[in-house]
Amino acid sequence: MCLRFVFLLITQAAAWLRLPRREEAWKTAEILMLRHQLAALQRRQPGQPKLNWADRAMLATLLGVIPKARRQGLRLLVTPDTIVRWHRDIIRRCWGARSIRGRTGRPATRRSIRALVRRLARENPGWGTAGSTASWPDSA
Repeated sequence: MCLRFVFLLITQAAAWLRLPRREEAWKTAEILMLRHQLAALQRRQPGQPKLNWADRAMLATLLGVIPKARRQGLRLLVTPDTIVRWHRDIIRRCWGARSIRGRTGRPATRRSIRALVRRLARENPGWGTAGSTASWPDSA
């Protein structure tokens, strides 16, 4: 829940940066992205830096603000294809979590309705037989 709030906060900040579409806005986003990459590299990790979910969300959001022509000149920790893959994974997990909830299909019938149908079936033994349609008032 907290991570979702942070992600929404970051995306709203990026949307705010995206509004003016000025050079200053994407330059600011580029600086923030490079600083975030530097912070990820300065963590004491042997070998390749491991980016967590918040790092990925921040990089993907800020990369969306920077114009396509400028993205090619950036030195990123990951390729833009990797960021697109992260986004696809987030969407897949979101829809996967919705399908697991068990709320698919027809909702269960209430007990009171089931009891009523059973009582009516006991009181009317001719229900469901092929020749019992003549007993209906509207069939003649």
